Parts: sequence; structure tokens; C-alpha cells
Amino acid sequence: MRTLEDIQEEYEFLEGDERYRLLIELGRELEPMPDALKTDATLVRGCSAQVWVYPTGDADNLHFLADSNAAITKGIVALVISAVQDRRAADVAAMDVTAALEPFDLKNQLSSNRTQGVPNMIALVREHAARIAAG
Repeated sequence: MRTLEDIQEEYEFLEGDERYRLLIELGRELEPMPDALKTDATLVRGCSAQVWVYPTGDADNLHFLADSNAAITKGIVALVISAVQDRRAADVAAMDVTAALEPFDLKNQLSSNRTQGVPNMIALVREHAARIAAG
């Protein structure tokens, strides 16, 4: 998975539809999430599309599997995951993921329908991290 910094570098050179294509590409690059993990327990509430997030790994190397049933939403999921992937759980729990995503200006680049679930996704990722960090 690309780092958030690498994605941002590419994103800044693109405009309009090219940015949508990049998001779709990022979504396709997500590690596959087994259907068995796509349950009510892993579903992110408040998203217009279905989004699932499942934590794996441990406190020293937190890893997430994630998926969505909508291509652009899946790309947004990939952005969020790239900000936190393979970091220490305590670091993710304390991280300001919203600030990390600010350079992408998602609220102005995408419809509110596509971004309405982002705060819930970030909260869920941070809650998983805090729970894993606490042991």
C-alpha cells in the first residue's frame, strides 16, 4: 500500500476527473477483505455506501482490512487506511487522522454524500487502535 505522502504528491498534480480515477485506483489496491469479515460488526455506520473495517495485527503493528461496495468510497477508505496502516496502535489512537487527510480537501472535491461517513470511519479506526493498545 502506498504511503499517504506518496498519494498526496500524486493527488496534487491531478485535477477533477483524474483525482476520481486515482481514488478508484487506490480502492482497487486495497488488500482483499474476505467476505466472511463483512459483517454487521465491521460495518461503518453513517456511510452512504457500505464500508467495512476490520483490525488485525497487534499493538506494535496495527493492520486494517477494509472494503466498500462503491468504487470512489473504496478509494476514500484506502486514503484513511493508508494514514494508519502498519503503525503502533497507541500512535493511531492518538493520531489526528482528519488533519492528515486535510491536504486532499475531500469536502470540496467530493459530494457530501461521499464524505459523510469519513468521520465515523476515522472514529472507528481510532477506537479499534485504542482498544488494541490498551490490551
